Amino acid sequence: MMIYRQETQPIESALDRFPAVGLIGSRQCGKTTLAKDVASRRNEGAVYLDLELPSDQAALTEPELYLDRHVDRLVVLDEIQRHPELFPTLRGLIDRDRRPGRFLVLGSASPHMLRQSSESLAGRISFVELTPFLLSEVMRSDDDTRETTRRLWFRGGYPESYLSSDDAGSMTWRHAFITTLLERDMPQWGIRVSSVHIRRFWEMLAHVHGQVWNASRFANSLDTSAPTVRRHLDLLTDLLLVRQLQPLHANLKKRLVKSPKVYLRDSGLLHALLRLTDLESIYGHPCLGASFEGFAIENIINLLPPFADVTFYRSHTGDEIDLVVSLPGGRRIAVDVKYTTSPRVSKAFRTAMADLGISRGYIVTAGEASFPLDGSIEAVPLHLIADHIGSW
Repeated sequence: MMIYRQETQPIESALDRFPAVGLIGSRQCGKTTLAKDVASRRNEGAVYLDLELPSDQAALTEPELYLDRHVDRLVVLDEIQRHPELFPTLRGLIDRDRRPGRFLVLGSASPHMLRQSSESLAGRISFVELTPFLLSEVMRSDDDTRETTRRLWFRGGYPESYLSSDDAGSMTWRHAFITTLLERDMPQWGIRVSSVHIRRFWEMLAHVHGQVWNASRFANSLDTSAPTVRRHLDLLTDLLLVRQLQPLHANLKKRLVKSPKVYLRDSGLLHALLRLTDLESIYGHPCLGASFEGFAIENIINLLPPFADVTFYRSHTGDEIDLVVSLPGGRRIAVDVKYTTSPRVSKAFRTAMADLGISRGYIVTAGEASFPLDGSIEAVPLHLIADHIGSW
């Protein structure tokens, strides 16, 4: 089953403008498949090297000599974070010939990879982030929208998980993914953290998914320091597994929450870490609302234009907006997420909109149809929110 990825066009456009393009994303989110698809359409053909394979590593024993032989072709370097020493060579070759579309490098966004590339290829590379499947990518016109939404929400968007023949196979894949990432990938990337320790931290994050970050709570539970748990959080964020949604800093008289809210970016991994094996177990779990909220927010953020800024708003008196989208010209859009088909606008949401001078709000629901709640607020099912984002 071939699913068109929305980042296809941004990658192709970047290759037409920059000598190097970095396609980053968490492990197994589909980077290789997308890169090969894009490369197959380049007129000059392409060279693909998987830097996990000893044979391809051997080809780059003398990287400058090898890559010079393919100066007129796109070279795809997969798993580049395993060989950060290649970045200075790429820089030298690019500076010798600034032709666009020379290199497409793929990496799982390890901190080491990002640091090396930003130092060596600054001004020469454009980054494109690929997420696991989004609802807008898997939804077809003839689909049962509710069933497709539920499937993506429960299984998450990693291709092997979403496309599995059944839920049990999907869950098995997710548990294997977590184990492999912790016990094989992170040590190979030079991340020296106990796999048992980081797994426990990750599971604790799953239980506070959608809540405001509290370092002291984690430090006490793990018998470690607040700076240490902060580094763990930043690590999972750098690996594109966790999102830290920052609070809106507004010049208001009210006291506002200043810590980020934390979300596991893939709902399928969230459910695996919580040991929720089917949809029925989610419906009876306290995480139900937070799980759907994170799923919706991740889909919405990845539909927004790159110039949009996203935050949340919460005052100490309880006024709150799940997602504040700030656009050029000072415009703001308020978005709340409710796992319901018949939402109501809370007083806290209305007060928060008034505090920030926001005149347009949406309640994103699990329903099937859009309808107005009043003159400035509309209820919109998640699968239709893309139509409204286009008008923002």
